[in-house]
Order: sequence, then structure tokens, then C-alpha cells
Amino acid sequence: MKVIIVGLGVQGRKRRQVAGADVVGTVDPVLPGADFQRLQDVPLSAYDAACLCVPDGEKLPLLRYLLTQRKHLLVEKPLPAEMEEIRALQRLSREKRTVCYTAYNHRFEPHIARLKDTLGSGVLGPLYLVRLFYGNGTARDVRNSPWRDQGAGIVPDLGSHLLDTVLFLLGRPSGDAVLWNVNRFENQAPDHVLFGFPGRPAIELEATFLSWRNTFTLDLYGELGSAHIHCLCKWGPSTLTLRQRVLPSGRPKEEVQTLECPDPTWQLEYQHFQNLCRVGGDNLDNDLWIASQVQHLHHQLKGAP
Repeated sequence: MKVIIVGLGVQGRKRRQVAGADVVGTVDPVLPGADFQRLQDVPLSAYDAACLCVPDGEKLPLLRYLLTQRKHLLVEKPLPAEMEEIRALQRLSREKRTVCYTAYNHRFEPHIARLKDTLGSGVLGPLYLVRLFYGNGTARDVRNSPWRDQGAGIVPDLGSHLLDTVLFLLGRPSGDAVLWNVNRFENQAPDHVLFGFPGRPAIELEATFLSWRNTFTLDLYGELGSAHIHCLCKWGPSTLTLRQRVLPSGRPKEEVQTLECPDPTWQLEYQHFQNLCRVGGDNLDNDLWIASQVQHLHHQLKGAP
């Protein structure tokens, strides 16, 4: 498969490294070293697929162009579009028989993948409470960015990762997300948010740009036990702890697995994208739900102090 990388920022350079020998060209309007400054200047016969790693505001017209030209697409999350715009992309993708895949690489995190299997086995019993925290220390980078410190801020950025993880592990919660707390400590747009889905299981999601030590935690509490992930492989070491409840009370039986390895998710996700290009498919139904929740939270943000 012949691939071009569109956008040579942080994500684009990662995609170029992972795609390796598949890369036949790069596009960037400002960075030196790119093969082309405009996507439209790349000969259509030169490539089969594109990794789209551009600012959110530039994604939609480039997506439409590439799909119209029957090119497979991996686009960096989030997909910042209204519901009808996403539906239109889905119709175009299926009409042209091309893949339109939005990248959410945490689905390929080894402990998250194992946790999905654990939940499928039922060993934790019915779930009561799910908590996720995702924090990094990029508040100043976001503030200095020409395009990131605006709109709903952290909600579509890190919040979309949390929503996709919930979707991957649990399926769609009933009802819409509820905003519980929002702060703008250093940025014009929100740089800390707490939101979730009341019910059973109760789902609590928190994200911040103010965690100076990058942190990811996931805790699930069920009738028969609990599961806990601390850290992602890219920040390692990453641990998965499974606990088996002792009744009526007492210290639970515990299994701990620790991984200390380079981040495997980018390569695994690229392989998944390659397979989709062979067999067909997209994940735009996921984008429709994530977009609906981001938009729902954005409406609540407008009424928040």
C-alpha cells in the first residue's frame, strides 16, 4: 500500500515512522523537507491512502477531497464535524468503497485490550462504577498553539479518548453525558473537565492539561471484583491489577501484570488500518456517537461559569 502523510507535526512524524517503507510522499504547507506544500499537487496515481494529521479546522475539506478521489484515510482524532457532516462522509466513503478510519490508538493498549476480554468473561460480575482519569502537562503548549486553545478545549482533545475507551470497553451508555465540573486554570478554553454518565454502571470521566506527570488511570468496580490500570505503555511501566472479591469482606485475591515496553499502539493501529483497506469498513458510527457527546457537553459548557 502506497501512503502519503499529510501534516508533519508531532502526529504526522509518528505516522511517517510507523508506516515506514509504505510512505511515498509527505505534504505540509510550511515545514521544510515536505515533498509537497498542497495535497492537490500530489499525483493521484502516486498513492492509495493518506494519513491525515492536520489541525482540526482543516480536516473536513481534505477528507472530502481524498474520499472523492477514492483514497483510503486514517485521520487523527477527533473528527470535528456536525452529525450530518459525519453522515455525509460515511455515505461518500461507502459510495467510493474507501476506508475512512478515525485513529483512537488507546484501543490497542495491551492492558485495555486484555481488560475488554476480562469484562467479556464476566469474572467481575455486574459493574457498579467506572472511573477514568487522563492527564498530561500540555497546558502551555495548548495556550501557545495557533489553533488548539479554543472552543471546548480539552473535551474533544483528551475527552474524546475517554469517550472512545468507554465505547470500546462498555458499549454506548444510556443517556447523554453530564458535565459536573469545568475549569480554565491557564487556558482560555477548558483545561480541566469532569463529566460522565449517571446510572449503572456509574461512569466518571476526568481529563486535564495540568497533570505535570502524565497520568492515565482506569478503575472498574463490580459485584465480584475490580480491575485497575495505571499508566499507559508510552509513559510506562504500565500495570493491570485484577482483584477477586472476598465475601463478606476481606483482602481480595490479586493478580498484577506489569508491562515496560515501547508504545505498541501506533504500529498495531496501523496494521488494523492496513487490514481495513484490504477488507473494507470504517468506524464512523463511533464518531457519530463521540461527536454527539462532545457537542452535548459543549452546549453545557456554554452555560458554565
